[in-house]
Amino acid sequence: MSTGSGIAVEDVAVHAFTVPTDGPDGAEEDGTLRWESTTMVLVEAKAGGRTGIGYTYGGLAVATLIESKLASLVEGADALAPAAAWHAMFAAIRNEGRPGVGSMAVSAVDIALWDLKARLLDRPLFQVLPSFHDRVPVYGSGGFTNYPLDRLAGQLAGWIEQGIPRVKLKISRSPDDDPRRLTAVREAIGPGPDLFVDSNGALTRKEALYWARRLADEWDVRWFEEPVSSDDTEGLRLVREHGPGRLEVAAGEYGFVLKDFADLLDGPSVDCLQADVTRCGGITGLLQVAGLSAARQIGLSAHCAPAVSAHAFCAVERLRHLEYFHDHVRFEQLVFDGTLGPEGGALRPAADRPGLGLDVRWPDADRYRVHGPS
Repeated sequence: MSTGSGIAVEDVAVHAFTVPTDGPDGAEEDGTLRWESTTMVLVEAKAGGRTGIGYTYGGLAVATLIESKLASLVEGADALAPAAAWHAMFAAIRNEGRPGVGSMAVSAVDIALWDLKARLLDRPLFQVLPSFHDRVPVYGSGGFTNYPLDRLAGQLAGWIEQGIPRVKLKISRSPDDDPRRLTAVREAIGPGPDLFVDSNGALTRKEALYWARRLADEWDVRWFEEPVSSDDTEGLRLVREHGPGRLEVAAGEYGFVLKDFADLLDGPSVDCLQADVTRCGGITGLLQVAGLSAARQIGLSAHCAPAVSAHAFCAVERLRHLEYFHDHVRFEQLVFDGTLGPEGGALRPAADRPGLGLDVRWPDADRYRVHGPS
């Protein structure tokens, strides 16, 4: 691949780290999944005496794909042209499969290349991107279904105390338990803050409609995320069109390629679209999704990975907010210097740190290493 700028990517290294959860009995649960750890696949891209980092949250298959198909392709590429490398990477994984692991692998490398470019230019990443904003509003997210009531209410109330005006809990694993959980949370946070819920696709269409009405009427819930599977775009549209007017339906965190987002906007099936920069093709892919949301005049919300999303979503014109997710906040604070905390309910990228503003604390990260050279 040619290097029009004269600065070529010299080396790509891949690492992976697994951090146990801090949930009850070492596990966390939502409507459809139980997990005991979170794995980050981290990429380093080097050029011109600088190192860019990017990452995604996924299994070791992501690391293997980067090493086997993408690293050698990117080495020698123009370090100031991430989009050109992005196009070549997606072309190279055609037979491996672009959605899922393929898109996550490209995302991690693409983010590293954008971080590298910003560091070479000695600018913070959000200033290198075509940004509309210098801050990203957040909502506190966690509230796992296996939390006892005191931890559930305390976690969400804690975000309100930090100045975050909107919070989310997981529901629908055991629907009979949800009324007392929702009541405990609403009593803990008070009547003012926005209350969001996430079913993670656990409900049928009929169940989702029933709960949409109860959620709005009894607890003033304003955001219903994945009431049915995000693959069921007709079901999402049904809940959106026939649910209460003030209750927004959201989905998109499992969008990998551009058509996934176009399908959700057909109808549309959502009131607010979501995208995960570490899944949807990285920053280059996110910019394309942002164009779709602008064209359809539908807001776009960031799914997790706050250290990257705080920069990337400054370039989203119809930005809504960012999911300040407990597991990812905790993980990133364990392994990085330079993470951001909420100020006035938003994350504000540092204007005096190049790139993402992150530095890996290798001695701390190595405690959790499961792949790559120490």
